[in-house]
Amino acid sequence: MLEGLDALQQAAVWSVLAISVLGIVYAFVLRAQILAEDKGTAKMQEVWGFIKEGANAYLSQQFRTIAILIVILTFVLAASVLVVPPTFEAVERFGSEEAAVLWVSIGRAVAFLMGSLFSYAVGFVGMSVAVEGNVRVAAAARKGYNPALQIAYKSGSVTGMLTVGLGLFGGTLIFIVFGIAAPDALLGFGFGGSLIALFMRVGGGIYTKAADVGADLVGKVEAGIPEDDPRNAAVIADLVGDNVGDCAGMASDVFESFEVTLVSALILGLVLGDAVSGTIGDGQYDLRFILFPLILRAIGVIASVIGNSLVRTDERRRNAMAAMNRGFYVAAVIGALGGVVASFFFMRNPDGSIDWRPLLATLAGLALAIGLDKLTEYFTSTHYSPVKETARSSQTGAATNILSGLALGMESSVWAVMVICVSIFSSVLIFSGFSPDPFVSFTAVLYGVSLTGIGMLLLTGNTISMDSFGPISDNANGIGEMAGLDKNARNVMDDLDAVGNTTKAVTKGIAIGSAVIAAVALFGSYLTDVNKVQQQLIDAGEQGVQLLTGINVAQPTVFIGLLIGGAVPFLFSALTIRAVSRAASQIVTEVRRQFRIPGLMEGKVQPDYTRAVLISTTAAQKELISLGIIAVMVPILVGFLLGVEALGGFLAGIILSGQLMAVFQSNAGGAWDNAKKYIEEGNFGGKHSDPHKAAVVGDTVGDPLKDTAGPALNPMIKVINLVALIIAPVVVTITPGSPGVIIGMIFCFALLVWAIWQSKRETEQISEVTKAPASAD
Repeated sequence: MLEGLDALQQAAVWSVLAISVLGIVYAFVLRAQILAEDKGTAKMQEVWGFIKEGANAYLSQQFRTIAILIVILTFVLAASVLVVPPTFEAVERFGSEEAAVLWVSIGRAVAFLMGSLFSYAVGFVGMSVAVEGNVRVAAAARKGYNPALQIAYKSGSVTGMLTVGLGLFGGTLIFIVFGIAAPDALLGFGFGGSLIALFMRVGGGIYTKAADVGADLVGKVEAGIPEDDPRNAAVIADLVGDNVGDCAGMASDVFESFEVTLVSALILGLVLGDAVSGTIGDGQYDLRFILFPLILRAIGVIASVIGNSLVRTDERRRNAMAAMNRGFYVAAVIGALGGVVASFFFMRNPDGSIDWRPLLATLAGLALAIGLDKLTEYFTSTHYSPVKETARSSQTGAATNILSGLALGMESSVWAVMVICVSIFSSVLIFSGFSPDPFVSFTAVLYGVSLTGIGMLLLTGNTISMDSFGPISDNANGIGEMAGLDKNARNVMDDLDAVGNTTKAVTKGIAIGSAVIAAVALFGSYLTDVNKVQQQLIDAGEQGVQLLTGINVAQPTVFIGLLIGGAVPFLFSALTIRAVSRAASQIVTEVRRQFRIPGLMEGKVQPDYTRAVLISTTAAQKELISLGIIAVMVPILVGFLLGVEALGGFLAGIILSGQLMAVFQSNAGGAWDNAKKYIEEGNFGGKHSDPHKAAVVGDTVGDPLKDTAGPALNPMIKVINLVALIIAPVVVTITPGSPGVIIGMIFCFALLVWAIWQSKRETEQISEVTKAPASAD
């Protein structure tokens, strides 16, 4: 199964697999430690029980909603290899074309199922541990700052280590079984992870922001009560949303980025290893280009474990951000040094010299993660001028607050693109002159870009730990307020909550950047795969086939593809924001209705939290299938109607506009959120002042941008790129205008129209809930 590797390389592969298992085991060890902690008072556990019940019910319902689509796509992927002959790598690996068709068919379907289930498991287990951790953080806050920090960060570390463990385990296992034919199955693995991440992001984002917007507008602005006041019927739905959106959604999102960067690195590494070892297709491969990304991932797991164990502070310093940064930077140093050692042993050229270029590309990715970290922090933290400027603009009303946030988000998107451009160009410089053959040099540069993505997500264990820390601390603060904990405990949770807002914003920046790098690497994989299929057709004697060496946007059909690709992120954003707006309106109506119930505002009657949870759940589930269909159908329509080069233009358009829109929405929303918190700290009039009310309006506008539409673009970009990769061999070989193609495209177009209509229509279930009379309580 590891044919072509020497003894040291084979030992390395098995070590990588063992380290991935170690990461998974470590995650469950941390989980056991968290579950052993105190859960606090009976009142705290009562509030926690509402949150736990709502979160588990939502994800269970979500899985039932998408399970049918997963089953259908599993069979579709199994059948996809029957449409076009398998690659020569698969034939060589399995001995004959018939055996290759069978094994690739089974492998791609199983890999898709594995990627889907792993992505869901990361989200579900991570969310479950976050829910278990939040009440324990609140209980630990009564003891001191460091105990609460430790539990919150460890709870996030479970998700982080499970992400890297399962991602590395799946990729390595596929490589061990399929060898040089691994890319055929890896496409299914990446597609499964990305599709589930899209569902998790969209569903969780709509859920959490519908509840958040509704709770803030009625509770804070209209009634003038605190954020997590137990009299607000939407407060439990809001706390549940933090878990299903920020924990489950973000975990699945970064998991699929972790997967996809590895998939693209292995695909490009195989092509590059084939090219540098001789003539492409001659059966000779330099497998070090495949092995190196796997080893780097394993080093990242070890570095994350060490870095996470160093996150601690004391009662005198009380600086959670400094503690997490210290763990991250120590892990970064360990990862870099590990990369040097790996290069020394595994990146030796035939003449014995060491090829440092892959390591340099990886370090460029690590630098990119740190650069985007600092850039996002600058535009979203209360410590810097952009957020303070947005807060200051609230003094003249909600309109100027919104204008300031829009300008900030647009500007931040420009600088984020510049940072990513520098990172990609560094790969061009590093691999310049790699080979006199232009195609080999082109492939080497793309391989370098994929390693940049590997480097950027090298410390995924730390990144996810920091991200999950945010919603866990937020939930703990909410539980503390609803349970009436003492002032000292509330001060601890307030501080951790504020730090969590910054870590959430920072990790969103890294997630978006990794999505773009992964998409660029997939775009390169698309070009090399199309080129390889076309070469096979030429070798088989096909007439009129020309190798695709680039995308010519001067061609009208290609330019049309570019325009459609640029438009898709706007469609996605519009549909998700409209979904949040619809559901938030119904939450507002429901909370207002319950506020009119006699005795509720006096605290004598408990609100019916279940109604708000049901409204958010119904709204979130409604969008899942329709948005998934849009992501799958649009590239199919473009590819089969306009051709393979136009499909390439389409991918370029979606990467560019998706990046700009994602950063703009994420940073604008983060700035509005922290501008509100900056005012709540006592600046510009403090809580309940007119500037505060204006800032709350800005925050509610930003909520669906930063936590729904913006993050949903990350997996959407990758889903569409992977669909394009899967269908590319078919697009190259089909005859345009044939009856079968026309019928298929009519069906796909009808399905697309239905999906858009389904997303925009009102749902009867939500209307019935919101129109229920007060006496129903």
